Amino acid sequence: MGNQVAIIMTEVFLRRLTPSLMPFVRRQQDFRILSIHRPLDELKSILKELQPSAIITEWNPKITEGLLELGIPTVITATDTQYPNATSIDVDDWQVGAEAARAFAQAGFQSFACLGNTTPYSDQRIEGFQQELGKTITVSIHRENTFDEVRYSENYTQPSRKMIKWLKSLPKPVGIFATHDPLGRYLCGVCQQINDKTNVPQDIAVIAANNDELVCGLSYPMLSSIAIPWHTLGTAVGEAVRSILAGNPHPEKPILVSSGGLVLRHSANHLAVEDQTLRRAMSYISEHLLEPITIQSLCQDLNIARRSLEQKFREYLHCTPWEMLCRQRITRAKQLLTETNHPISIIAELSGFSDPERLAVVFKRTEGTSPSAYRKGIRK
Repeated sequence: MGNQVAIIMTEVFLRRLTPSLMPFVRRQQDFRILSIHRPLDELKSILKELQPSAIITEWNPKITEGLLELGIPTVITATDTQYPNATSIDVDDWQVGAEAARAFAQAGFQSFACLGNTTPYSDQRIEGFQQELGKTITVSIHRENTFDEVRYSENYTQPSRKMIKWLKSLPKPVGIFATHDPLGRYLCGVCQQINDKTNVPQDIAVIAANNDELVCGLSYPMLSSIAIPWHTLGTAVGEAVRSILAGNPHPEKPILVSSGGLVLRHSANHLAVEDQTLRRAMSYISEHLLEPITIQSLCQDLNIARRSLEQKFREYLHCTPWEMLCRQRITRAKQLLTETNHPISIIAELSGFSDPERLAVVFKRTEGTSPSAYRKGIRK
């Protein structure tokens, strides 16, 4: 008989990890699933009856330490806090925030803000956002406590007066980083209610994090989000359990998985720059990213003089139109390298490059490494 492993987490997190855990079933691991919403005493009673060889759980401040009291080897996801007799695995939340900051900065924003909650990962993502922009840039921060008790997929929280006052006070246009997708959806909804110089994305561009399709796709406008490589994280969880069951010691430090790139949707489509010509050009690049466009074809389609466009890009965005096109395509390639097992040839095609060799050249120039080495590095 195989080893019995108890999985204790929310349905949302289970959905994220299941595809990566399925191969471990073939290795004679029998997973028993319990909802983390059960009372702690009830969970402990069930686990004492099941007597699993190991536990996989999602970090929860009210549950985690109580489960560890049972003395069962445990893998904890969504935390970088190190516990005794446990392996902690998490995404690099500082990197998630940095990705959002880079996207706003590259789009030409001069005003920046963060919407967080009161969780450790939210604070880490905001810290990464601030660090990426540098000490000379002021970032306005607001935290909503109401999301502490609201379940992830639900969407009915009403905005507080402080939230509305904060939004109205921000210099526009502004790029706001919401530290997870429900906060981003909530933010877009609040902007619709106010409807006073808070239109998304004309006045407020929103980038969230996690890239949960059900949340991002059911938001209006659809939500741009920093992707989390759930496949990589789930595989790391499965391998950690395998290591535990083989009798190996827990690692001394948390395992951190690199974040993915920005998935651009309507809530942040680079309309922040004041210059109308630049807005048209950035929208064109976003909409035709996967097509074999050139700067010449862009200028022809938009009836823009190339020299004038290049001057505006250098003045406002500190790069050429071609460099911006390459940045956007590399961001797309990084997401695919992180989240999929596609061969490099397919990733080149899906990120707008004419062939894998061209992808490799541009990737090396911007990231300092090859696409295959980048993928290998984030999946260590």
